[in-house]
Amino acid sequence: MTPRQHFFDCLQRSPPALFEAALWIAVEHDKEVDPATVMAHFRDLQQRVSYGLPMLPVSELAQPLLRRMNDLGFAQDDFSPLRPQAALLDKVLERRRGQPLALALIALELARGLEIPLAGVNFPGHFLLRVPGADHLLDPCGGRRLYPNDCRELLHRQYGPNMKLSAEHLVTAEPAQMLQRLSRNLRQLYLSHDDYIAALIDAERVLELGDGTTADYLARASLYQRLDCPNAERFDLERALLLTEDPIQRIRLTERLGHLPPNTIVH
Repeated sequence: MTPRQHFFDCLQRSPPALFEAALWIAVEHDKEVDPATVMAHFRDLQQRVSYGLPMLPVSELAQPLLRRMNDLGFAQDDFSPLRPQAALLDKVLERRRGQPLALALIALELARGLEIPLAGVNFPGHFLLRVPGADHLLDPCGGRRLYPNDCRELLHRQYGPNMKLSAEHLVTAEPAQMLQRLSRNLRQLYLSHDDYIAALIDAERVLELGDGTTADYLARASLYQRLDCPNAERFDLERALLLTEDPIQRIRLTERLGHLPPNTIVH
């Protein structure tokens, strides 16, 4: 099977193999990555984390788990400009630096192996974690507790004071949603480093995971434009035109489509 086929195979398991699926994303960008070897090393990490946890009920171990990770050097990558290795799981495990989502995926896999209840939360701009039933969220970058006011402040720091905290910001993330977000992160990171072919790999995966947005189709269309693929660009612009409800955006998309060469068919 191809890495992409392995990726979807992981998602189709019951329960989905989230961590392994994220490793197959890394394989798509580096054929030298061996998920089996990474997972073997990961078990060693799990033992080190386990030895440092306090003797508490598993329902109270999520925050100590995140703090233990921090003690072992796992932290948010603050390098600027941020590089793709901040979202590639094998590199994050190696460097112990990554985006919040990448750190959360590692924490979720550690928690799964140690039978600690923990779930992902698709919070805008900064992925978070939750213990089911708890009255707070957890920051994967160190384990800080976040109550509603903290979440509101975090949202304002990311998007400005006019952004309102809503219930949909606090919904538990499904495995496919986390992997789609990871793919979007990688798409943007590769694009910011002008690696259009690598970004296209992730842009395609975003849409294969379903529920692609107008922004997702526009992102891939822009990559096709940079790669001089007008037919593929046209397809994505047309999809974006069907999805958008913004009248100004519809006008701009129609104008952009009008500037593309006629669709060509090769026989």
